[in-house]
Amino acid sequence: MSLARAPRRVPARLRDWRSWPRHVAYAWRRSLRFRTVLLALGLSALAVLAAFVFMALAIQNDLFQSRLEQVLDDAARTTQTAQATLDSAEVGGDLVAVDNLLVSVSTVARQGATEMTAALRSDPASALAPQGFTTGGLTEDYLSEGLRTSVQDGAELQWWQSVALPDGDGGTVPGIVVGQQLQVPEAGSYELYFGYDLADASQTLGFVQVTLWIVGAALVLLIGAISWVVLRSVTSPIAEAAETSERLAHGDLGVRLQVRGDDELATLARSFNAMADSIQSQIKDLADLSLVQQRFVSDVSHELRTPLTTIRLASDMINDRREAFDPATARAAELLHAQVQRFETLLTDLLEISRYDAGSVQLEIEPTSMAQLAEDVIASMQQLADQHGTDVRLIAPGGYSPVEMDPRRVRRIVRNLLGNAIEHGEGRPIVVTVDSDQHAVALGVRDYGLGMTAADSERVFDRFWRADPSRTRTIGGTGLGLSIALGDARLHGGTLAVWSALGRGTHFVLTIPRHGSELSGASPIPADPGDDAAFDTLGLTQPIEIPPADRREKR
Repeated sequence: MSLARAPRRVPARLRDWRSWPRHVAYAWRRSLRFRTVLLALGLSALAVLAAFVFMALAIQNDLFQSRLEQVLDDAARTTQTAQATLDSAEVGGDLVAVDNLLVSVSTVARQGATEMTAALRSDPASALAPQGFTTGGLTEDYLSEGLRTSVQDGAELQWWQSVALPDGDGGTVPGIVVGQQLQVPEAGSYELYFGYDLADASQTLGFVQVTLWIVGAALVLLIGAISWVVLRSVTSPIAEAAETSERLAHGDLGVRLQVRGDDELATLARSFNAMADSIQSQIKDLADLSLVQQRFVSDVSHELRTPLTTIRLASDMINDRREAFDPATARAAELLHAQVQRFETLLTDLLEISRYDAGSVQLEIEPTSMAQLAEDVIASMQQLADQHGTDVRLIAPGGYSPVEMDPRRVRRIVRNLLGNAIEHGEGRPIVVTVDSDQHAVALGVRDYGLGMTAADSERVFDRFWRADPSRTRTIGGTGLGLSIALGDARLHGGTLAVWSALGRGTHFVLTIPRHGSELSGASPIPADPGDDAAFDTLGLTQPIEIPPADRREKR
């Protein structure tokens, strides 16, 4: 049985090269180690590049200068030898003797360090002056007019020029041409040129440059590796401290840093552990205090039930007989009866809050139609709406099919939202919307009253909080209604969202999942109502002009 190795799959992050800049930018923002190593590599590469470029230029210049001095010395010696040979010769007007002198000059020139030589006749030439000679491929084509002019004008001077010389294979190599005048007896002046090949120096320079680049790349990688190792030893404790801090922030109060040694990082770990111990102790004290407060509220609420029941029965009896009292006493009986009822409502809300704090609240689930429940609540509060001159409309495109919920608690939420809308709706229309989808059912209560600021909207569910405590309530309230409503919504696995704007009113949206699980996806009714174009037919929905000092109180 033959086994075939499965091809190794390339990670998607490596295949998608277009996402590399995004990943690098993300690593640059989030990783101190990556950012430091990258900076170290970049700065090291720049420093090594600058140093190696300087070294390469210095070596190149030194090689050239050394080679130039060698060729100038060699050309000067050869020229002096050739001129000495010419000076010692006797021509006597013989053309053949002059030709022999040039042959001897050619022989002397070939004894130098180069085989590329040329002797050119200068103008005007004597009748006895023969044609010059070229050897090694050095022809007039490789000599510039400027060089020849300088040689012709400077009889005692040596001139040189960098040129490209033939390499014998049809190509060219870098080289130097050195020229100087020769005086041939009875023939006049000649230009003697020597061509020196610099291929060896160029190869040496190329080898040095390649070596420098290889050493530079290895040095940059070595610096990067050293930086990584050093940073790892420094940043690993920092990363551990960051991870521990995050766990501490998420509630794991028992997590601590491991202390190693006596250096600065060890001091940091000990200080962090001391801080964590202090935070844990303070949180424990606060938790104990909160537990004591919860027990106090619960115990006081329960203990007040019996005397409050007695006081309520007595106030009911006195209120029933108030017609027999004088006007002042009758009014006092009415106020007593109203405040006892409000105190009983407050006590009931406090008992409910204490149950939430103790985690002892349980739902009594039964299939209920949200649309039918909304109709029942609207009908039960119709008299209150009529007293405030408020028109309550129900729009229910969905929500008729039964959903598992605690109808008593959901009805309490809807009553609280609708009562707040009537209280703060300024006599304008109130729209109750019910809709649903395959995941959830939602109910929205929209009024067109004064509205709230964004800061007030964030605190609207806080206990006993009001945006404007000086405003007088007309239908009572304990300041706990929305806190309890939010708790009831979360107990169902749902949400209670709010949108509000000054002058445009407020929109509360209750969303409950259909199957008793957590919500997934958006609510069937968005909290932001937009421009309310669908409700323009109700009238009285234009924004209210509100002075800057006005604020809407907590519901």
